[in-house]
Amino acid sequence: MFWRSSFIVLSNICARCFCLKRFTLTKVLLIVILLSVVSTIVSISFLNLRFGIARQRSKPPLPLSTCRLNSTISRSLLKRVNHQSKAGLHLGDRVLVMVESQYSKAGTKITHLLEAIRVEFKVEPTGKNLPTLTHLDKGKFSVIIFENYNKYITMDKWNRQLLDKYCSEYNVGIIGFVPSKPDIISDNVPGFPMVFEYGMKLQDYKLNMFSDVWRVTKAGQIYEGRLPGEWTVFHTNHSTYEPLAYSKKQTQKFSVSIEEDVNKPVVPVIYDHGKYDKIKRIIFGSALRFWLHRLILLDSLSILSNGKLSMPLERHIQIDIDDIFVGREGIRMCVDDVEALVTTQEKIRQMVSGFSFNLGFSGRYYLRGSYEEDAGDKKLLEYRDKFWWFGHMWRHEQAHKFDEPYITLAMQQNSQFAKENNIPVKQNYAVAPHHSGVYPIHEPLYTAWRNVWDVKVTSTEEYPRLHPAWRRRGFIYKGVMVLPRQTCGLYTHTLFLSDYPGGRKHLDDSIKGGELFQIILFNPISVFMTHMSNYGNDRLALYTFESVLKFIQCWTNLKLLAVPPLQLALKYFEMYPEERDPIWQNPCDHKRHLSIWSPNKTCEKLPNFLVIGPQKTGTTALYTFLGMHPAIESNFNSPDTFEEVQFFNGNNYYHGIDWYMEFFPTPKNTTSTYLFEKSATYFDNEVVPRRAFALLPRAKIICILINPSKRAYSWYQHMRSHEDPTALNYSFYDVITATDIDPRKLRELRNRCLNPGMYAQHLIRWLDYYPSRQLFIVDGEQLKNDPIHVMHTIQRFLHIDPYFDYSQFLRFDPKKGFFCQVISDDRNKCLGKSKGRAYPPMSKEEQLFLKQYYQRHNVALSKLLDKLNTEVPAWLEEELRGGDE
Repeated sequence: MFWRSSFIVLSNICARCFCLKRFTLTKVLLIVILLSVVSTIVSISFLNLRFGIARQRSKPPLPLSTCRLNSTISRSLLKRVNHQSKAGLHLGDRVLVMVESQYSKAGTKITHLLEAIRVEFKVEPTGKNLPTLTHLDKGKFSVIIFENYNKYITMDKWNRQLLDKYCSEYNVGIIGFVPSKPDIISDNVPGFPMVFEYGMKLQDYKLNMFSDVWRVTKAGQIYEGRLPGEWTVFHTNHSTYEPLAYSKKQTQKFSVSIEEDVNKPVVPVIYDHGKYDKIKRIIFGSALRFWLHRLILLDSLSILSNGKLSMPLERHIQIDIDDIFVGREGIRMCVDDVEALVTTQEKIRQMVSGFSFNLGFSGRYYLRGSYEEDAGDKKLLEYRDKFWWFGHMWRHEQAHKFDEPYITLAMQQNSQFAKENNIPVKQNYAVAPHHSGVYPIHEPLYTAWRNVWDVKVTSTEEYPRLHPAWRRRGFIYKGVMVLPRQTCGLYTHTLFLSDYPGGRKHLDDSIKGGELFQIILFNPISVFMTHMSNYGNDRLALYTFESVLKFIQCWTNLKLLAVPPLQLALKYFEMYPEERDPIWQNPCDHKRHLSIWSPNKTCEKLPNFLVIGPQKTGTTALYTFLGMHPAIESNFNSPDTFEEVQFFNGNNYYHGIDWYMEFFPTPKNTTSTYLFEKSATYFDNEVVPRRAFALLPRAKIICILINPSKRAYSWYQHMRSHEDPTALNYSFYDVITATDIDPRKLRELRNRCLNPGMYAQHLIRWLDYYPSRQLFIVDGEQLKNDPIHVMHTIQRFLHIDPYFDYSQFLRFDPKKGFFCQVISDDRNKCLGKSKGRAYPPMSKEEQLFLKQYYQRHNVALSKLLDKLNTEVPAWLEEELRGGDE
């Protein structure tokens, strides 16, 4: 713009001169000089635009050196302790977290940390009765955490004795955090030889390097500087207490009970060895705001759980560099950037055994930068064998926008580029630009990956959601292992340290104990996403990773490793086998997911409600009656399971939600059309409630309950009618009384007869996910005898409009013994021949066994229905009365 403006000004000057006809030699020379200046400016601007010379390259920052060794002790004297003991064998692997309120900030930080390290926990308010602490001869919780330790000290006598007895007998430790008390300087702790001093401002922090607590924490470092917030410090002279850390007061407060000594260190974290009352405790004088307390908490969980909650010390690191050869001119890597990349890789290998940067490329953009940047591209290929490589799309496109032929062709072009340039793509790994197609699933991407690159591993930040980062997990789909991917605060636009969001301090805080440090601390396997532009310009990625890895070496005993992606994925799912199965969510519930989901797909084909069973309770009749309603549409029939899709409970789930939605019509009017599916196998399947809620969190749930004894007998007769060999060879009594040493087929039939009838147990599992207002329980006997009333009640529950009068379309058929659909004045349309079949009655012996077997389950159901404010069915009242007699 400058040269253009200059040219316009110069033209005006020349025009004036010509018009005034006042030419002199001096004026002509002046015009020539001005033209030369403008020409020079234009040329320089053009060269800058073409070759990227306009980019001002500052000297990249040097990595942080953060170790502050305590010079008073030899490193050889520091020890790393194994906390495992036999006491841990009698404990569960859960933590009981006692909080002041459900949404307290301090309690939330504790539970977030436990989520991040994949430790199961139960949260309970401190003002209520304790949950059940034992199961059989085993303790359910391996550590008890009090968000506010004062609530433990002042706990009511009954709960305190119960908790202390549990901790003493099962060797379970307590972790407590002591917040400051306003207007109180110090307190004698009731029942303990200890004094709390509140409201301290502290500085500097030194760990007791001789303690047996340290396992992950390396205790030879000293933190210098002011500590955040107000602190509580501990005073005691009893031998049971061991200081875990020492600090200094910033300011001195007058206290009548404690003699002040400005040179005497104070104790902000203390370890009670249990010599006083046989209960081990670690007490923190501040919450988790101070980063070092998060590190200490890991070791506290380990030692107080007798090793039950010890994290592995190995940490695997993978750093992907996406967008190689991609990027506009002026922000790409030059030769010196590539040289720096190789040099830093060698430095990182000294800290991370086996490390190599993992480069993802799009060949379409090779040699598309400035002269210097093209030289950088060539230098990358010159050093090709020093790195790991993986292929992007040829044009770095979003896969969800294209079909399989296009994606395959694009990958083949990139593969051909790799072959022509001898790029060693050998890792069976790839990632998708913008995470497109990985999750939510785009089937053509996975197919093309397998066919072109033989991809077995990928990674994404999007599963199950981008935020919060500590909940990211992995899954396996179509043989491709999907690892959780982490960010390090660097993105494609993060080029210069001076422009970093929040400034350099924000980045350094993330490195020195902050988010980036904690990602590696909490995750045994970390896959980081970076971009080519982060390695040019100020080389922020090199600064960031070299700095954080040095910081980890300073403060932890972690062993840092790197292995190729395929080995990494196999190790991940060996560690977390429960994550193999994916959990599908509704892409339309999250804007970020919707933005990387194919525009040809719609969430309108997901059902509004589910009929979940159980089997042989009248679900087919309900399915038929619902289908009569003009505003209700069911799923299309399955060629394998007839009217049931059976998506959430079996192998069909692994086909994905695209497969599932193909079973539903596109509603003509989404506001007045209600889609549903009926799968009677859903009710008693353990995994279905979680899966269903993940995809359909707002769906209504309908289940039908009949007398469980009658249901069990009906299932047995159903199997006989289908000529099941086991049902034909054994009597019903043989089946229901089978033991665990009987043949497998007999035990399986027994379970299918008896287990679904444990109604309360299965309903509670559904209520763990769905609120009670979304659950409707149908009395199966009432559905059979008075379906018109039941269907009108269901309409009100579903809020269906328009109202459908079933009395005009249902009629009792005396031959069948149940209601059928009216299709004309003189004809009915009834259920299939198998429905309403007459069975010989159960024997007295069978009836008595089942009545006794289901007695406690029926009592539990009655209590649950009362809690849900749901009417108790007549058959249940009769069963309970019979039990009382």
